[in-house]
Amino acid sequence: MAENPEPIDAELVEDGTAPQPAAPPPAFDYTEAGVPTFDYVRDRIENRAATSTGSEELAGATPEGKAVEDQFEARERAGRDKLEEIRRQMRGE
Repeated sequence: MAENPEPIDAELVEDGTAPQPAAPPPAFDYTEAGVPTFDYVRDRIENRAATSTGSEELAGATPEGKAVEDQFEARERAGRDKLEEIRRQMRGE
């Protein structure tokens, strides 16, 4: 790597404008008194309920989740049976 023996001399130039302070983000979810709005609270409750329902379905705790789990297991069994049938045919049985 080539070294530069002479330092680069530079100066800062002001552009004449003062930096603008950052505006605070709008607080749509809270009132000026710091109290959450009804819409914010409702959205939070709905999101938690949806998350809970989804977790139950994934765990198989609901009839819908159990049905999906049963379908998956049936397909897995059918796939294993078909694979075993193909192996038997390849061995000449």
